[in-house]
Amino acid sequence: MKIILAYPNFKWKKDWENSTAWKLYPYNLCLLAAMVEDKHDVVIVDMNFANSSKEDFSKIIEKEKPDLVCLSILTDEYQEAVLIASKIVKDTSNSIKTIIGGVSAISNPDPLISDESVDYVIVGEGEYVFKELCDYFNNKGKFPEKGVWHKKDNKIIKTGRVDFIQDLDALPLPAYHKIDFLKYAYQYRGDHIDNIKKLPYGHLWTSRGCPYNCSFCQVGTISGKKPRCRSPENVIKEIEYLIKNYNIKSLAVDDDNLLIDKDRAKKLFRMMIDKKFNLDWYALSLAVYKLDDEMIDLMEKSGCVYVDIAIESGVERVLRNVIHKPVELNYAKKMIKKLKETEIFVAANFVIGFPDETWSEIRQSLKFAESLDVDYIKLNIATPLVGTELYKLTEGKKCLKDYSPEKHSWTESSIETREFRTQDIKILRAYEWDRLNFTDPERKKKIIERMGITEQKLNEIRNKTFERANP
Repeated sequence: MKIILAYPNFKWKKDWENSTAWKLYPYNLCLLAAMVEDKHDVVIVDMNFANSSKEDFSKIIEKEKPDLVCLSILTDEYQEAVLIASKIVKDTSNSIKTIIGGVSAISNPDPLISDESVDYVIVGEGEYVFKELCDYFNNKGKFPEKGVWHKKDNKIIKTGRVDFIQDLDALPLPAYHKIDFLKYAYQYRGDHIDNIKKLPYGHLWTSRGCPYNCSFCQVGTISGKKPRCRSPENVIKEIEYLIKNYNIKSLAVDDDNLLIDKDRAKKLFRMMIDKKFNLDWYALSLAVYKLDDEMIDLMEKSGCVYVDIAIESGVERVLRNVIHKPVELNYAKKMIKKLKETEIFVAANFVIGFPDETWSEIRQSLKFAESLDVDYIKLNIATPLVGTELYKLTEGKKCLKDYSPEKHSWTESSIETREFRTQDIKILRAYEWDRLNFTDPERKKKIIERMGITEQKLNEIRNKTFERANP
């Protein structure tokens, strides 16, 4: 069969200007390609990275004449874009089978399978079930029992979700030879604090799943409550592959729970040190409660230059009763103090605007964030993603205002209570983000250097942030 694996262009959605223009790294598409490339002709098409038009995509479909097009989607706010892509496929040839997978397909599949242009939705981790589905289409196997929602006799058939993959080491390395890898490896990540400095770079995922129950998070739904980890040896194999084939200089480690198994993490870092990779690596999400002095030492020696610490709130009651995150604030302070003794750049995440959070607690949380003296503070607004406890809570309390899953945003408030209005949270978030990060000249200088921009550009970003919050 001829198979196209594709990302839609997120800019096809209406009012995309108000959303994050993600430049996805096609790890999952390359992993799917690796699962089936031995039996099928696979082409990867990234319309988002190339900023392709709808007409461009239609021409690709006409030229390639695929039997199957599998479209991947990130979050619910981009469902419109992926459905536009699916319709383009069907308008080109109604005989082409369309499949949608990805985060939104797992967490919110109903709007996708209900669309007339969509034939199948993969609900769950897709590597093996996608391979089974391709074998079925090729008359080499039976239809998957779980995880593939489809239509039959004008009825929607829901088959639950596919089981989580337990042995991650058994998965192949992503088929990066199917893309122009260096286009991604040399891309400027934009005006972000986690901008990669040494290029080319690669991404790395070493685990899936999360045992914790943060009220705003979809990871438990998407990847399960039971953590599953690749062995250190398997991770090293992928790093060596990236160095050998693409000469990477940096790694962005995207795990939600890189440190979930502390012994495993320490073994991995020791192996990286022994291998003398001389790579800069970035921990884009790190659990502060899994850090200890030895872990931090090993991280620095193995090349870590940036960590993003998820703290979320500076109020114990909010952490315990509202967010359900096992962060001990005094321990977080201790570990951040240790990190500050290294050359590692330290960013910290905070979230405000929960339905059970008082205005006083929000101010207290911001005061705690300031007391940490980290290099940068990310300040987000609580967003009720579908399937999360937060979504159920806000629905139950009837405190959602002008919200729909496809329009969520980390900088736009949709929760309104007796304590605050949505506009209060938007304005507070913008001005406190600015005050916390840019009042001190030395911190501001360090942030400018980390982002790789000029002071003039930073001021433009700050002004746009104010304008969006308070037009």
